[in-house]
Amino acid sequence: MNQDLSIVTLLLNASFVVQLVVFILFLVSITSWTVIFKKLFSLRKIRSLNENFEKDFWSGKSLNELFSSATQNARSAGPMERIFASGMREYQKLREKRITDSSLLMDGATRAMRASLQREMDAIESSLSWLASVGSVSPYVGLFGTVWGIMHAFTGLAALQQVTLAKVAPGIAEALVATAIGLFAAIPAVLAYNRFARDIDRVSIQLETFMEEFSNILQRNVSSQSASAH
Repeated sequence: MNQDLSIVTLLLNASFVVQLVVFILFLVSITSWTVIFKKLFSLRKIRSLNENFEKDFWSGKSLNELFSSATQNARSAGPMERIFASGMREYQKLREKRITDSSLLMDGATRAMRASLQREMDAIESSLSWLASVGSVSPYVGLFGTVWGIMHAFTGLAALQQVTLAKVAPGIAEALVATAIGLFAAIPAVLAYNRFARDIDRVSIQLETFMEEFSNILQRNVSSQSASAH
């Protein structure tokens, strides 16, 4: 007689442990895909916001205009605009305290931008650890289900006097399904993690470069104001 060896049938006839492993892996896979799509749209939005602000920054607008706009659009601003606002806010606070030492002004603005950069990168990198964990752990969880399923299959065969391939095949097949689903959960997570890590590195380099350029502009402003004061 032909046996139905479809995946659904195998899972329905599998042991409780194998079914539990497969269920966990399905939940992990669904969560992983949710994180992937959220991160994909999030990074796309971040790149767009950064590019728009960078165009405004180099369009010839004054720093005060840009700071006023960044303050008004704080909730919808991108990472680059928030870093700029942090630097300008600290710079203006120090100027209001009548601090004229250029090194103190630049150190204060730079520290504020560094702290803002760290907060932004922590937010951007959120959920990456989840994808890394899914990619590294899921195959082993699937392998555990496979080992348990094979043990269960051979334990059931021990009571039989005559063992044929037709009797062995369903038990082995249902066990191997767990490994397949583990790989199904792990492979997209690993690919997405590598892609997002590369994209985040580019965003980080872009933000670092902007900070250096903005610091140079602030330094020139401080120098020119000091010269005019003398």
